Amino acid sequence: MAALALDAMASVSYGPEAIVLVLALAGGAGIGLTLPVTIAIAVLLALLVASYRSVIAAFPDGGGAYAVSRRHLGSRAALVAAASLIIDYVLNVAVSVAAGVAALTSAFPALLPYAVWVCLGVLALVTLVNLGGIAHSARVFMAPTVLFVGSILAVIVVGLFRSTPLEPVTASESVVSTQTVGVLLLLKAFSSGCAALTGVEAIANAVPSFRAPKVRRAQAAEVALGGVLGVMLIGLAVIIEKFDIRPREGVTVLSQLTSATLGDGFGYYLVQIATVVLLALAANTSFGGLPTLLKVLAADHYLPHRFAHRSAHDVHRWGVLVLAGLSAVLLVAAAGQMNTLVPLFAIGVFVGFTLAQVGMVVHWRRERPGDWWRPALPNLLGAVATAVAAMVTTAMKLADGAWLVVVVLVALALLMASVRRRYASDERPSTGRPSLPRAHPVVAVVPVKGADAIARRSLATAMSLAGEQVVAVHVCDLSGAGGAEEVARDWDAWGPPVPLVMLSGDMGDLAEPVADYIHRHYEGQPVLLVLGEPARDSWWDHALSDGSADRLEERLGRVPGVLVCRSAPVAEQVSV
Repeated sequence: MAALALDAMASVSYGPEAIVLVLALAGGAGIGLTLPVTIAIAVLLALLVASYRSVIAAFPDGGGAYAVSRRHLGSRAALVAAASLIIDYVLNVAVSVAAGVAALTSAFPALLPYAVWVCLGVLALVTLVNLGGIAHSARVFMAPTVLFVGSILAVIVVGLFRSTPLEPVTASESVVSTQTVGVLLLLKAFSSGCAALTGVEAIANAVPSFRAPKVRRAQAAEVALGGVLGVMLIGLAVIIEKFDIRPREGVTVLSQLTSATLGDGFGYYLVQIATVVLLALAANTSFGGLPTLLKVLAADHYLPHRFAHRSAHDVHRWGVLVLAGLSAVLLVAAAGQMNTLVPLFAIGVFVGFTLAQVGMVVHWRRERPGDWWRPALPNLLGAVATAVAAMVTTAMKLADGAWLVVVVLVALALLMASVRRRYASDERPSTGRPSLPRAHPVVAVVPVKGADAIARRSLATAMSLAGEQVVAVHVCDLSGAGGAEEVARDWDAWGPPVPLVMLSGDMGDLAEPVADYIHRHYEGQPVLLVLGEPARDSWWDHALSDGSADRLEERLGRVPGVLVCRSAPVAEQVSV
């Protein structure tokens, strides 16, 4: 649980608050319905736990929504599941960081004006840790997890025995009763509180990480997660109703609950700090999950293959950077406000939940055609419940930006399908087996500054690869001010068996003249562009380099039919 369920347990810091924000619109009557709404969410949680226990049994190698959907529902459903997971991972980082900073600013109000910068600082820190490839383990996460759960349970137990709050509870003056209690208000509160169910599927995705017997241990962890999360959600809802907790500007609901039960001393700051730490770790779980998912998608040709590559620190760097960048955009757009992001959170989660459960129903029908409904019953109930929750959540949050999540989800699925089609067209021609490869004459083009040692090395490399089909090019001001005649005389005096072509242009920008020359003379013919420069054995050599070779490679390396080659310093020994 400490390694795989941090985002699920940390959701108690913003799930109950999302419910209160909606119900407070109906005043005291609305706050009095916090517990019934939370119980409805807990029932849905129980259905999900029962459903994912069967997912664990059927997919002991990992049963994520993408894997289940791809096997049993087809590629389109799998892409929708993958897109929903991507959105979930990104929002988890943004919401966790924003919620952690909200807890911090509740304890230290002086930081409130700098909330966005604090959010970005926390995000940068988590990103740097993950880029460094630091190995995380459940033992590292266990202490803050136990501290957080123990703190929340302490708030609940003390609150149950305390007749009046230690600190006075006052609502913000900006929060006034504007609605009456009705079905729509309850549905909106339910959909907002469903953000507390994020992360329930994480254990089913990581069954291979458990010790033997893997399935039994994973199922036990899933049940334990559901029990702990359900107790915390219902317990906090009871205290919210008991002390009539209302939304307050600049102070989280959890902060108010803590001050009402434990006062504003050591216990209060301990709970707030434990919340901040656990939320930071909860954000970190996405950095372990999303890059891995992107690697799987890249391996299946649904994303650029660079997402499958690992860096020297055994890190999927592109996945980490993309996750950090998208999360930073969300935090800036939401001004670091947790309650702006939470309404968007549950939509993608429930789409993934629903697809996974529908896929499991199909799985049982194929595995047990004569008696499929018994093992499929938890999945069937879970599919119906999560589908209804997804529709309710989307409908209730359209005005809060849910339409944007739907648009992004569809766009991501279409983008991944497009990437797959492009890779498929590159891998094999449209008609049958490809023809046999055959050699084409290659010409080597060598940019030179003059008759010097670098030119000697570059020409030796080019002649070794292209034989006599080598031409040297020199870019200068042909009007006479660029020393073209002097370079030509030195070249003739040196006498290499390679012609020198003078190109008009600025020596500070070699790329365009060389690219234009290749386009005019060798279009449709394979060209080997050989670049030479001094050896770069130290940072001082890098600093002294003019970078012309780097600019040429960046510009011409993208031209079809042009292969860029760097002449190695070892080629100095080759005689021309």
